[in-house]
Amino acid sequence: METLKRLLLGRYGFWLAIMLPCFCSQAWAGETQSVDEVVVTATRYGEKISDIPSYVTVITQEDIQASTAQNIPDLLKTEPGIHVQDVTGNGRSFSVDLRGFGESAPSNTLVLVDGRRINQADLSGVDWEDIPLDRVKKIEIIRGGRGSVLYGDNATGGVINIITKEGEGFKGTVDLMAGSFGTVKTGASVSGTEGNTSFHLSGNYLTSDGYRNNSQTDSKDVGLTTAYYLKDSVRIGLSGGYHKDKTSLPGALKESDFAAGAARTDTKFPNDFADTEDYYIKLTPEVYFGSDSSFKMDASYRKRNFVSFSSGDWGNFLGNSSIETIALSPQVVLKHKAGAATNILTAGIDYQKADNDIVNDSLFFGSRSEGLFTLKKENQGYYLHDEVALSDAVRISGGYRYDRAKFSFDPSTPDSVTFSKNVYTAGINYTFFGKSYLYMNYSRSFRYPLMDELYSFISNTVSKSLLPQTSNGYEAGMRYYFTDAIYTHVNVFRLDTDSEIIYNPFTYENENLDGRTRRDGIEISCDAQTAKWLTLRGSYTYTKAEIRDGSFSGKDVPDVPRHKATVEAISPLGSGFTASLNGVYIGSRPFISDFTNDFSNQKGYFVMNAKLVYQKKAVKAFLGVNNLTGKEYSEYGVIGGYPAEKAYYPSPKRTFVVGATVTF
Repeated sequence: METLKRLLLGRYGFWLAIMLPCFCSQAWAGETQSVDEVVVTATRYGEKISDIPSYVTVITQEDIQASTAQNIPDLLKTEPGIHVQDVTGNGRSFSVDLRGFGESAPSNTLVLVDGRRINQADLSGVDWEDIPLDRVKKIEIIRGGRGSVLYGDNATGGVINIITKEGEGFKGTVDLMAGSFGTVKTGASVSGTEGNTSFHLSGNYLTSDGYRNNSQTDSKDVGLTTAYYLKDSVRIGLSGGYHKDKTSLPGALKESDFAAGAARTDTKFPNDFADTEDYYIKLTPEVYFGSDSSFKMDASYRKRNFVSFSSGDWGNFLGNSSIETIALSPQVVLKHKAGAATNILTAGIDYQKADNDIVNDSLFFGSRSEGLFTLKKENQGYYLHDEVALSDAVRISGGYRYDRAKFSFDPSTPDSVTFSKNVYTAGINYTFFGKSYLYMNYSRSFRYPLMDELYSFISNTVSKSLLPQTSNGYEAGMRYYFTDAIYTHVNVFRLDTDSEIIYNPFTYENENLDGRTRRDGIEISCDAQTAKWLTLRGSYTYTKAEIRDGSFSGKDVPDVPRHKATVEAISPLGSGFTASLNGVYIGSRPFISDFTNDFSNQKGYFVMNAKLVYQKKAVKAFLGVNNLTGKEYSEYGVIGGYPAEKAYYPSPKRTFVVGATVTF
């Protein structure tokens, strides 16, 4: 094991992770099986990956079943260009970062469920536990800012679209899982088709004591996806979900705490917690006409109640927040063929309104206060995207979006502020040598300040100086197929951002950086089904995220590792057994809030996970081991306290999980 670890982390380890599947292709090329093209929704309609001028990957249901992951962020850890951190170590709070935004990653990565935006208009970010992994059909990842034209705010780093299961035939499942730290999960689902109607209904309950003291969590989830088809011309989709959890928060441990004898499982905040209740409903009527043209209207309603308590040397804070969001998105797709050329025109409107009622009870340095606040955001976006296939080999595309957002606050002086942005994109694809293809694109993207970045709860004022951030992205790449089942993908990108929004730890304010930031990177991956009994995958990501000028000129963006590498092997062992093994290496990076880079970097780590699955007719059982070597490490680290010092959120050591699913 140590020999493998040294090899992976050594001078040539990254390249081994990339090239190993390619070397294997020479040995087993005669035994490969074809990999199907996957249809994605990066353009808000179904399209092949090779037709999209961006780095797109799809995690299929087969990938999910073979993975060691227990939730969606765990699944994303092995994806190129994505840095995932389990903040509290209990699988409840995650940071998912595309393209190196560090602490502000949740505001620069747009997350969708069946095309429905789940990023909140405030700092609460994405509740990843809202969609349990066993409800997921596939996950589509579109890297870069191209999604800003089609989806608007928050898509600077990329878009992650989680697609839930629909009914097929008729079946039901019952599952049970148990693991380390008193973790127990139970669930059941039923799905099927009846005439022109399909449905998938699922429910789950999860409880865990967590790795650290005061890190226990209990959650309940119910999800429903249905569709009704009227002949071949009308589809009416209806989906909804309910999530409720009670989670304790252990907080960070400072270096001085460890020096005083604290254990990695300890907490200095035994009363901190965050409780969430969240539900949504979405209706999507869709009409097909002409030659594959369509019109649809997405309409959704969501309500999220959130209560949290935090404490420290400064006092304590109790917050109660209720946010209601309604969204309407009419869209038309017009497809027209003229000779050898095909044109696809997409036009639509996105409207969203979020109302946030907040009650804050705070005790700061002996002074108690209570505040009642109402924060609102109303957003309209108008977009147009056109794609022309000049031939079977060449495809060009471009798009434009005008977006406007009004923020209102009560009580406040002033009581509102309005922003607007124009963004656009252009790209080209060229298919050569069978399924292999090249692409390049340019995109202009943006993100607005969040409601509680603009608003100060202490002074009841809106920041007049905080502006939206804008980015210019450039990307080029190639996917080359050695055989139908073995390919490598190389992607290079540059992302220049102006007025990047950060929390400045020196001024205790949300601000625009006074210098431009630049992110240069390369993402390389290789996927090979080298034989019926072995699939190999590897990837390497290099990201240089640097502040180019201003107060922090020449400094690295905090919490962005320069290097990331992954390896994965999946092998059917026969007699119903399948084994999988994966490893993730994350390089060193500055601690969160260390914009001056005064502290030494947070250490890198390499973690291996394994899973053994047994499938016999209607019964599937599995055994999983995460952090196989029992490594002591921390995914998340910050600079905090007074005087400022390094602080860590320790990650679990070796953990075990066993489970079984019965299908009937």
